[in-house]
Amino acid sequence: MELDIKKEVAAVAAELKNNYDTQRLFDISNGDRIPNRSEIIALIDDLFRVTFPGYYGRENLSVVSKEHFAGNEVAVIYEKIRKQIKIAVSYDEEVKECKHMNDTASELALRFIRRIPYVQDMVMKDVAAEFDGDPAAKNKEDIILSYPGIYAILVYRYAHELYEMEVPYIPRIMTEHAHSKTGIDINPGARIGEYFCIDHGTGIVIGETTEIGNHVKIYQGVTLGALSTRKGQELSGVKRHPTIEDNVVIYANTTILGGETVVGENSVVAGNTFVTTSIPANTKVASTQPQLEIRQSKEI
Repeated sequence: MELDIKKEVAAVAAELKNNYDTQRLFDISNGDRIPNRSEIIALIDDLFRVTFPGYYGRENLSVVSKEHFAGNEVAVIYEKIRKQIKIAVSYDEEVKECKHMNDTASELALRFIRRIPYVQDMVMKDVAAEFDGDPAAKNKEDIILSYPGIYAILVYRYAHELYEMEVPYIPRIMTEHAHSKTGIDINPGARIGEYFCIDHGTGIVIGETTEIGNHVKIYQGVTLGALSTRKGQELSGVKRHPTIEDNVVIYANTTILGGETVVGENSVVAGNTFVTTSIPANTKVASTQPQLEIRQSKEI
């Protein structure tokens, strides 16, 4: 039986058209109506250049003044983020008035670039924490150029600034890009203090309402999550994720859940531990170790 391909294609196209009408996907097709993922990822590259000058750019910094370099980079970042914020805010609001959106985008973009020196300083403290906490690191350059933890933390810290300004879409696009590159999932809403150290990092999950103090170190496979999300959107804005106080170490593959769960300062949580209740300060916590059984094999 000979198939009529044109007829089949037309039938599929008609079904998709009906889906699009219901889903309103084509409502965003007129011009720049949603943030551009590629441009936001390019913005992340710009933020790396301004944070780590000489490491990610092509400039010969021996012949370029520091202030000129920084001014040029910040101006580029301002224009890129202003455009994407305008698109994000205008799409997110039901009432769209061009002048208002321009003013809002410009104000938010200006607030963002004002925070760049603060975030840059915070990230360098994170680099110091990584170096101090990892004897395998040869120097800080090794960490800046190659450590996935620093990549994820830098992206998170800039995304968090936009999250705090209630800029829609862009913060999550940024952190999910870092997630895809590193395997480290940090929600931009999390609050993380100074000298944050991620060792190895793959499989780490840090939820939106997590609070992390200063000088905290976590290893691969750690989840700082919610106890249950069955209520879905009813839990939006509710503290669902744990609080980790200062000077805490959490070893690999540990799960800590719940908005009321607090890990007290100066505590150590051993690997493969499941925690849903608070831990006092100055405590070492470990699950009961499974008993190791060794049997001598019998020769045949």
